[in-house]
This record gives sequence, structure tokens and C-alpha cells, in this order.
Amino acid sequence: MNKVLDTVLLLALPASGKSEVRRYLDLMPADLRRQDFHMGNSVQLDDFPYVHMMRRVDDELVSMGHERVFFQSPEHPFRNALDWGTLIELINEDHEDLLRKRFLNPKSATLDLLDRFDRASVKVGAPARLGQLDKSHRIKLADSLETEASKMIKEKQESYPDTFDSKTLVIEFARGGPLNAQQPLAEPFGYRYSLGRLSPKLLETAAILYIWVTPEESRRKNQARSNPKDPGSILHHGVPIEVMLNDYGQDDMEWLLKNSEQPGTVTVKAHGKTYHLPVARFDNRVDKTSFLREAQSSWKPAAVKAVHEGLREALDHLAGVARR
Repeated sequence: MNKVLDTVLLLALPASGKSEVRRYLDLMPADLRRQDFHMGNSVQLDDFPYVHMMRRVDDELVSMGHERVFFQSPEHPFRNALDWGTLIELINEDHEDLLRKRFLNPKSATLDLLDRFDRASVKVGAPARLGQLDKSHRIKLADSLETEASKMIKEKQESYPDTFDSKTLVIEFARGGPLNAQQPLAEPFGYRYSLGRLSPKLLETAAILYIWVTPEESRRKNQARSNPKDPGSILHHGVPIEVMLNDYGQDDMEWLLKNSEQPGTVTVKAHGKTYHLPVARFDNRVDKTSFLREAQSSWKPAAVKAVHEGLREALDHLAGVARR
């Protein structure tokens, strides 16, 4: 029986098809997923829920007459670009909680989340902004966001598996940089920076499945999927156009592959070591995946076959490189 991949970093520009691919894999029978894709039942981490909660914190602060902490405005990028690293540190913490099966029951899920944001920010050299809020603002945030923050903790802890045997950890995030920026992208933009912030435990076992689309196609699909009534949805959230142009105008995966020390990998120098993460690309430049957002009963066999064969080819390659 095929050995399953341990950790898959599912990377791409926004709306490229990451979440749709993840859904397809999750709906597949376990034996077929392992046979064709070298993947076990998935355990999933994603930084998008934290981005959404950062925006929710900002919105609530503005409603209290306070300035935004994380974003320039609802339609613009981070005020401090180091928060790309903040998001990775939150993933690292989630991964450590997952390994330890750490169950928490904080008195306030919101205040616990605010403290987590601050701890992660400090690790990447950004200020601990939320701890500087006065007590009244923190109490109001706790009241306003408690339902959402409690749901995040509940969903996180319910995802802890009984065992990691035959499981594949899937970590999803998107990174990029300004449309006209020179390569390599300057820190803290791009995959080079964010991959280098991942913990040693993740880097030692990780392989990359990259969903390949052009920036133009990413922008088109982002507009097509956007549902303003469901901004927290993994499948239907939209990224503001200013963010698409300034944070995701391009990415650096092609540069990383061309400049790697080993063919077919991305070289990551971090924690005093050098890691070579195997990479496979699923070519979605001509859209194969948007239909996966619809009810499974409506999927056309020809469309399913195109996705299946494309993923099988990519993951066969990934598993082969990972075994070397």
C-alpha cells in the first residue's frame, strides 16, 4: 500500500482552487485517496480564519471610535506587512496544539485570541497592539466577538485526530507581492519569507502542492467567487482588489523553483538549517476547479476526470520526490 504524504502545504494565489481541491480530496473514499494521491484522511490548518478575525476586530474597533489595528481599511492591505509572519506563527501554534492535543477552555475565547495575535506578532518583530487597548475596548471586543472566537476554538479542538497514523496534515495559505515588484520579493512578502517562518517540525516533513494559475486568472476567479453575504466562508470569500494588486499581484513560486539548490524543490534556509521542500504543480491556468464549489450531485464526469488526473499526476510526482 502507498505510503501517505505526511504534511502537504497547499499553496497558490487567492481563488486559484486551493479550497476546491481540498474539498475534492475530502469527499473522496479513503482507499482511493490513498491509492491515487498518496494522502490519508486530512487534518487541516488554514490561516484564512485568522485574517477574517483580524478584519472583524478592526470593524468592531471602528464601531467604538477606535482606529484599525491590522488593516489600513476594509478594502486595503495590512498596516504592518509583518503580519504575514504573524499568520504563520499562528499556524505554528495551532500545529503544536494539534500535536499535543492541547484542549483549552479560556474564560473568554476573544481575549485569548487577542493575546494569541499579540504573541504571534511579537515573534516576527511587530508590536503587541491589542494588549495596548484600554480595558473598556477589550471588554467590548470580548462581548462582540465571543460567539465567533468560541466557534474557532471548538472547531480547532474537534479536529484533533485520535491518532496521526495514516493521516495527512494539509496546511493552506496564499502569499504574494505587489504587481510590479522585482523578484525575489522583498520580505515579508512572498513564499520565501513565510516558508522560512514555519516551525522546524513542519519543515522537516513538508511537501508543497502548488495550484498554478496566472495572477490575472486569480483576480478573475476571485471576483467570480466573491459572496459579500458570506465573508468568512473558505469557499466564497472575496479578497479586495487593492489587496489583490498589492499583496497578490504576483507570487514568487517560479523564482523559488528556478533558484533552488535542488531541482523540483524549494530551498528554505531557516532555524540554522537548510530544507529542500519537494514541489508539484497542479496546472489550473485553464480553470478546472470552480465547479467543485457546487453540490457534488451536479459535478460532470468529464470535469471530475480532469481534476482527478491532474491531481494524480502532481501528487504522484510529489510522493516520488518526497521518497528520495
